[in-house]
Amino acid sequence: MAEKDGILWKLLGRERKEIYRRRWYKFKSNPLSVLGLGIVATVVFSAILAPYIIPYPESVGLYMNFTEAFQPPSLKHPFGTDGYGRDIFSRTIYGFRYSLLLATVVLSIVVVPGTILGMIAGYYRDTKIETAIMRLTDIFLGVPPLILALAVASVLSPNLINSMFAITLMWWPWYTRLAYSSTSAVVNEPFVKAAQLIGSGLKHILFKEIAPNIMGSILTKVTLDVGWVILIGASLSFLGLGAQPPTPDLGTMVAEGAKYLPYYWWPTIFPAMAIVYIILGFNLLGDGIRDALSSD
Repeated sequence: MAEKDGILWKLLGRERKEIYRRRWYKFKSNPLSVLGLGIVATVVFSAILAPYIIPYPESVGLYMNFTEAFQPPSLKHPFGTDGYGRDIFSRTIYGFRYSLLLATVVLSIVVVPGTILGMIAGYYRDTKIETAIMRLTDIFLGVPPLILALAVASVLSPNLINSMFAITLMWWPWYTRLAYSSTSAVVNEPFVKAAQLIGSGLKHILFKEIAPNIMGSILTKVTLDVGWVILIGASLSFLGLGAQPPTPDLGTMVAEGAKYLPYYWWPTIFPAMAIVYIILGFNLLGDGIRDALSSD
């Protein structure tokens, strides 16, 4: 019996490896997926190594050198300088750090509770538990995300922490809704019914039976949401409700540079292009992951 179990586990292990191999092959066969992965890799490594690779570290803080103000793009300053003489390239690279920090904190907070609430609501279909969770979710989803974030951020002191809180408050319902629909689709599957018949507890059924079968859609959404969280955060900063100067936040940099358009275009254009670059990378990566997971 033990020998048969060992053979069965080996076969299951081989099947799992084959599934992963097919997914990776599907992913790397898509040029746009690989491009997205490359963009995300450059953003992440630039953010991590920013203190060591930026040419003008002093430009990140309160540094001012008005003799260098509004220098156009050149070999010395690839992205030019801003109104205080600070190197825009150095500030943009450092801006990657704040953008990724924002997305990481927000999504780390919302994904787990949002997903768990959705799984509970999907498991307890047609009960008061489902009604309570989904009606609360619908209330939050009924308010446009940016409007809700603006309302919360405007009440609080404008800074990076409070902008994170504002975005977190508006983002969890999307994961509850996704987990709810995904759980509803698998809750009547034989493997869930079998777990119920043998007396498995709710924790086991949710995290051992249901969760592995819905994680693909959750992972895809997380990847796609990174760019959108960064965009919302940049929007709050642009309106003065997020990170405050001299923090090298991309949204703040766009807002500061916009004051001098059209005479000096580079303080606005390069940070704005950096935001687009990040969103493009994560969207392409998310699309690639979704396509790879759907190939099974």
